[in-house]
Amino acid sequence: MHAFDVLGDPVRRRILELLAGGELSSGEVVEAISAEFGIGQPAVSMQLRVLRENGFATVRAEGPRRIYAIDAGPLAEVDAWLGQFRAFWEQRLDALATELRRGRRTPRGAAGRD
Repeated sequence: MHAFDVLGDPVRRRILELLAGGELSSGEVVEAISAEFGIGQPAVSMQLRVLRENGFATVRAEGPRRIYAIDAGPLAEVDAWLGQFRAFWEQRLDALATELRRGRRTPRGAAGRD
């Protein structure tokens, strides 16, 4: 599965957002995702499996619990691909920053005159 196919699913994206905050047990992921998306444990487990099988997440056993963590490898590949477009928006953001630093304002007294 291509990285963007994995990231195209809102449930998987949300799981990654949750894992970006630190390791979580499968139960914690299920609880959060079930509350937000109204899906049950089997559906969440399927999404965790897709993330694991495609390298976006890792899992380790801690007693009876399964602890999930984000794996940045595939995200680095996505970032590298996006890099070819970064210059496009960075130029515009740099121009905006320049305008903000200049403090472009309407001269006093000019506001409201037409």
